Parts: sequence; C-alpha cells; structure tokens
Amino acid sequence: MSALQYLRDKAGVLVAGVIGLSLFIFVVSDFFGGGRSQRIRQRRYYEIGEIGKNKISYQEYQQRVENLQEIYKLSGTSNIDEATLENIREQVWMQMERELLLDVQYKDLGIGVSSEEVEDMVLGNEPHAIVRQLFTDNQTGFFNKSFLVNFLKSTEVDETAKRYWLFFENEIVTERMNSKYNNLVIKGLYVTSKQAEFDGETSRNTVDFSFLVKGYTSVADSSVTVSESDIHSYYSKHKSNYNMTAQRDIEYVSFDITPSEEDFSQALTWITNAREEFATTDDPVQYINSSSDTRYVGFYYPLSEVPDTLKEFARAENKNVVFGPYLEDGSYKLAKLIDVADRPDSVHARHILISPTTGSSIQQAKATADSLVNVIKAGSPFEVLALTMSDDQGSSQLGGDLGWFSEGQMVVPFNNACFSSNKGDLKVVETNYGVHVIEILDISKKVRKYDIGIIDRKVVAGSVTNQKIYAEASQFASNNDNYDKFNRAVAEQKLDKRIASNVTPQQKTLPGLDNPRYLIMSLFQSEEGKIILDNNNQAIFEIGDKYVVAYCTGITEEGPAPLEDVENDIRYILIREKKADVIAAKLEQDVESGNTLDEIASDEGTQVQEATQINFSSYSVPGAGVEPALIAASTVAEPGIVSGPVKGNNGVFLLTVNSKTEANAEDIELLKGRLTSTFQMRGTYEAYEAIRKKANIIDRRYKFY
Repeated sequence: MSALQYLRDKAGVLVAGVIGLSLFIFVVSDFFGGGRSQRIRQRRYYEIGEIGKNKISYQEYQQRVENLQEIYKLSGTSNIDEATLENIREQVWMQMERELLLDVQYKDLGIGVSSEEVEDMVLGNEPHAIVRQLFTDNQTGFFNKSFLVNFLKSTEVDETAKRYWLFFENEIVTERMNSKYNNLVIKGLYVTSKQAEFDGETSRNTVDFSFLVKGYTSVADSSVTVSESDIHSYYSKHKSNYNMTAQRDIEYVSFDITPSEEDFSQALTWITNAREEFATTDDPVQYINSSSDTRYVGFYYPLSEVPDTLKEFARAENKNVVFGPYLEDGSYKLAKLIDVADRPDSVHARHILISPTTGSSIQQAKATADSLVNVIKAGSPFEVLALTMSDDQGSSQLGGDLGWFSEGQMVVPFNNACFSSNKGDLKVVETNYGVHVIEILDISKKVRKYDIGIIDRKVVAGSVTNQKIYAEASQFASNNDNYDKFNRAVAEQKLDKRIASNVTPQQKTLPGLDNPRYLIMSLFQSEEGKIILDNNNQAIFEIGDKYVVAYCTGITEEGPAPLEDVENDIRYILIREKKADVIAAKLEQDVESGNTLDEIASDEGTQVQEATQINFSSYSVPGAGVEPALIAASTVAEPGIVSGPVKGNNGVFLLTVNSKTEANAEDIELLKGRLTSTFQMRGTYEAYEAIRKKANIIDRRYKFY
C-alpha cells in the first residue's frame, strides 16, 4: 500500500473535522461586455463581501473552496450532497475571516512561527496533535515516526502527496499562530483585589425583603401623551436597536408541468409494445434492467405483501404469463413472475465482514473470508473471530450477531444468501460493503414467497407538453409586465398566488416550491414592484415540475429599519416610560408621607409580597419575574425603611429589606483565581468577536449560492 493511500485512510475523518465537506461549483453567466465602465460593473458584481478593508471576489472565494474540495477528494471521499456544499462554503468563509482579521493582529504584535518551530512540531519529541493523529498506528495505538519520515520523503517525488502534506502543514502553522495570540490575550487579563473584593461582597450578601408592584396597566394609555418629537428623538438615540438584515417580499404563480393525454398515450403505447418481448425473453432480469425506468429489486415477498393488483396473478404461479399493462403511481407497468419458492419468514444470522478498504483488493478479502470459513469449521469460535476480524463495528462487539430480520431488510446478495440457506449453513457472499462470512443460526417456518419482476414506464410531460406549458407561462409574463396587471390576471384566471414575506438572502425555501434557491438569488437583484428576471433577463423560472412567474413586492435593505416600520414599537416603549413616571411620582409621595409598605399597598389596591435569599447575582425574583433593577436595589437598600420607587420591566416597585445575611468572606486570592479563569475562558472568544464587530463584515455570498 502506498504512503499516500495509507494517509488517505488515516486522514479522512481529520480532513472532515478541519475543513468540513466539499464544494458545488456554480457557473455564473458572463454577460458583461468590454469597456472600463463595464469592467467596473463586472468587478462590483463579482464582489461577494468585505472583511475589514479587504474586498472578497467570487473568483477568489470559489478558488479557495475548490482547493479544499481537492484536498477532501485526496482523503478518499467524493460523495457530496447539498448539506456538505453548504458546510464547505461556510468553513471557507470563516477561515478567510480569521486569516484577514487575525493576520493584521499577528503582524502588529510580532507573532510568527519559524521554520525551526515547524520542524519541531513535525519531527520533534512532542509532535503536533495533527501529526500524531495522522501517523498513529491503529493496531498498536503508538505514534509511528518512521512512517512519518518515509511519507515526508515521498513528497519530494510525489506532487499529490506534497499538496496533501502542505495543507496539513498550513493547518499546523495556523493553529500555532492562533494559540500564541490566544495566550497573549489570556496573559493580558488581570483581576485586581478590588474587583475580587466587590464580586465576593455582592455574591455572599443575601437579603430577604418585602415588595409591592404597581403594574403599568394600572394607568390608562389615554392618560399619557407621546409626541412625534418624542418618537423621533428616541429613534435617533436607539437606531442600532432596530438594525435589520436585508429582506424581500415576493409574490408568484406557478404553472404545473403535468403530463398531457398524449403523454399518457405514448407511455401506454411503449409499455404495450414491450409486453411481447418481456413475455418471450430468456433473461427477464436483464431485460428489466435495460428497459425499465426502475431496476430489478430481487426480493421475495409473501402473498400478504404482494400488491392487491397482483395477488391473483401471483397465486396462479405461471411464469410464462405477463400481467398488464396497468397504471400505478403515475407509471404504466408490466409484471412477470420470476420465481416462486418456500423461504423462511425471518432468519437469525451472524456475520464477519472483510472490507476491501482494509486490504489491497476484493480478491484478498475473498481469500481471507475463505480462510475464516476453514478456521470456523475446524472449531474456532465464530464470535471471537467476529470480535477480532470483522469490519462491521456495530455487530462485531456482539460476536457478529445481527438478530432476527425479515426479507428485504438486508442488501440483495446478503438477503438471498440468508433466505436460501438452512440452519447451520456457512456462506461467503460479496456485497458492495465487502465480503461476508455468514452463519445461519436459525430460521423461522417457511412460507410461499414470490419474486415478481416489474417493467415500468413513468408518465412524464414530453417536449411538446413542456413547450405548451412554457408558452402559457411566457404569455402570462409578457401580458402582465407590471404588478397591477399581474394581480388582475391572477384574479381573472383564478390562479393560486403564493406570498412569501421577509425572505432573507440565505433562505433556501419558498412555499410550494422545491429548491427555489435560484429564484431567491434573482429576487435580491430585482427592483420593488418589478417582475423578477434571471441573469439572462428571462421571467420564467423552471423549479422542479413547475414554471414560475414572480414579482418583488417589497424591499428592506440591511441597516436600521425605517422609522415608520418601528414607530408602533417605539410608541409602546415611550408610553410605558411615561406611565412609569406617573406611577413613580405617586409612590414617591406615599413614601414621603411616612406610610409603611403595608399601608401603601392598601392605599394603592395591591398586595405586599415576600422574596428571600436574593443576592446581586440572582436572575429573578419570585412573584415579580426577571427584574434586575429590583434585585440591584434590594442589595443596597437600608433595612427597615421603604425604598424606591424602582422602575422595572413589569411595573414600578417599592421594597423594604427585612434582613441581610453575610456569609463568611472568601479568600481574596481564591476569588481572584476564579474570576481570572472565568475571564480567560471568555477572553479569546470575546476578543475575536470584538475584532469581527469592528471590521463590519459584509457577506453577499447569496448572490451566487
């Protein structure tokens, strides 16, 4: 086995942890012409974001993603689904953020990693964790330095191995730079004795107090006045509280691409013509796989699991007859009995899996399996061999035992080997997982089962039907080129209009549509009140089995929401503040009159409540809820007197501290140590987040992904 292949096997999981998974390549139409102004527009169009003072282009970002994709392919995995595409893009963006933001910090602080450090992290007495993970022998659990040295030598002549290694070397250097920076931040954090003393005092002193609350609902909204100048003033001071992400509103209609009568007729003609060949073929399985829309399955089913349509046909057990054509689940079908047999209803088996990934070829896996059969027949315990030899980690710990299973639960070769055997049989069978040594531990009572081959032809909309429906959608779009016409046409034609509000740039779903991502991307390039066009200036979007015509009906740009959108929220806040002033003024008069808390409660038509064991770190007050102002006031109030008023979240409070309890003072050095640890745990994360916030990062990847 080559050194690179070994490293691929070792590093697959590690690569996933470092970079996520791979990339989907999105090709953007080149619709810009020549000229300086066009080149400027082109450059701006391809700018997908800003990180600090750095503008990020689509091409640069895409190349980084492609590079990571290649690295992942080198680790032996190329299966890429939509979730992995999203993951790899996010990983690349986060990596670019850290590089562009922290590289400036590293330079200003003089942080670096020398070539001697790199050599020590790779070949020194204490190799870096990534190196240890890559070159630790799975069998022994020990770090294999000789293999590391041999691999590094191979990079001198193997360009692929060199690229692979340089990726990991870069990750090692990046981690070390980040570690140095984090340590610098941590060492710069210090807790003074006064800080520790204050924290200790606020945490150890607890109070029991009585309180009353006068709720804001006790004052009528009509009794307070909020002016337009009040609203404008509040909005001006608190704009940052109303920041919003970019959002769009969309309305759309869809034209379903459904098969016509002609499409049904063509599918029926095809299946009818295939009937004679299916009836006379010598190899019905091959004929199904070469002709049908669905491949041959190969499972046997009892009559109770045969579809009702085919029950009588199966019961006749005539292999020379073809049943059909019949229409089922949108397909025309023909059925032919391939085989009938008495087979167990369920089987209890155990197995040993020899995967070719642990050897050099499937042939060697087969040879290993044959040797195991001989060893088992000679008396070696199956369960011991399964524990030590099987690559199925799930069953190996159980001696290879798979329990009882019914037909159709395992892959076809494995399934048929089990259900065509007798109790005690040993079988060797190959599947796409590898080579299995199977022992049949027990079988249930045999029942009559049927293997039915099916040829199907799905009825789909043909080109003529597609063109007709597309023409209908196209005519609708051209005849209704403004929003008013669009709405009138929807009403006149009684179309089902869909509405989606507050669509975000990264959103991937819309009601009633499968995978509408391209429509959403185009939505964010559209103007309010205009029909949405794609990059080719076409108004028809093909999404799944629908043609869609859509309008952008609302635009909210990133930044503070317009005053008119948040005016009601601000008015509510200001009304509550003015109510608080009214209530506080009245309660303040009650306090100045010298009345007790009980007397004030009686006069105000409310009740006195009790709170115990409250300190400065408490989160809420029983009976009052989350009221940080009340908690803070109670911890500093003088015992035995009525304190307040305190304006809270749910009303205005008066309180009387009944008792204070002071716990023994904690050692200042212990307090300093605890607080320092807390600050250090938060320090590195919050330092980086502060840098990110100051950088004002702009992410417009939604234009292309």
